[in-house]
Amino acid sequence: MRPNLQKFFIDGPAGRLETVLAEPKSGQRGLAIIAHPHPLYGGTMDNKIVHIIFNTLLESGFLCVKFNFRGVKKSEGVHDHGIGEIDDIITVVETVRNQFTVQSEPLLLAGFSFGGAIQAHVAQQLNPQNLVLVAPSVANLNAPPVTQYCTNTLIIHGDQDEIVPLQSVLAWAEPQSLPVVVVPGAAHFFHGNLLIIKRIILDACRNGERLC
Repeated sequence: MRPNLQKFFIDGPAGRLETVLAEPKSGQRGLAIIAHPHPLYGGTMDNKIVHIIFNTLLESGFLCVKFNFRGVKKSEGVHDHGIGEIDDIITVVETVRNQFTVQSEPLLLAGFSFGGAIQAHVAQQLNPQNLVLVAPSVANLNAPPVTQYCTNTLIIHGDQDEIVPLQSVLAWAEPQSLPVVVVPGAAHFFHGNLLIIKRIILDACRNGERLC
């Protein structure tokens, strides 16, 4: 059955942000905010990897929220090269916590590519219990270490990623002793491997040591 989606706008720091929310059928586990890939290269909240993360976390019991960054589709403002986008996410988290009856803890921040790297920056300010980063462009956006701000981090990356080289993510993760789940044969957009992403996230959600 398709999730019951609520579509609305949040007043962001640069104008209204187009937002979609879905509640789990029962036993809400916490709040998950999912960020999309680079706006200047066609990234929106309708991206297929954002979609699979959103639906998988919803299936796992999280109240899930995705949105379009400033300047994307119906969201107002202009792209701010990752700086204002951090503020966009923080505003979305605060608004959902204040306006909806949600169990806001644990907080899970998730993102794909540009969105994953932005979530690493947001983690410094929001101290989420969980991070789910799929092919995060950590080098391009100078993502900070996350271990001191987040209890559980799941990183998923393809070994054939032509946009965000696997080695760049390993170099970021290794000093933090963060494991990286590598999907053999997968390129940046995980063509033909979306169900593998779903399975990895579901397994992590079932394992209390990986995700709350």
